[in-house]
Amino acid sequence: MAVVAQLVERWLVVPDVAGSSPVDRPNDVDGHPGLAPRPNAPRSRGSSPVDRPNTSGTPSSVLDEELRASLDAPWVLIVWNDPINLMNYVVHVFRSYFGYPREEAERLMLLVHHKGHAVVASGPREEVERHAQAMHDYGLQATIARDAP
Repeated sequence: MAVVAQLVERWLVVPDVAGSSPVDRPNDVDGHPGLAPRPNAPRSRGSSPVDRPNTSGTPSSVLDEELRASLDAPWVLIVWNDPINLMNYVVHVFRSYFGYPREEAERLMLLVHHKGHAVVASGPREEVERHAQAMHDYGLQATIARDAP
């Protein structure tokens, strides 16, 4: 796949950096004429300023800590009521996907039915996004939101 991308880059003449040109590149790298590594690319892991953590107490390090805290904050999966899916089907989805016992699945389904929505799961954002996609695959309407503290 990388070779295809390099060939496309070579033939479409897509510059790597503003002001650079494929003509300035060496003519042969790894047996592929006209292909070369980017001149400004980091040579090894950790050599880029982006890869190094900022521990100096500057505003950017404070922002990094806030970003980490926001990513670690719990997210919730909200399933919304719709006029299409039967209540028994929603119970079936909650039991089969989440593994809820019948009573809990029915309780959540009734919340969705009577209140219009219910929080059915919580956790890290990526996990909750996977749950939301699974609910969409089952035909249920679902969204994610940050859990209120």
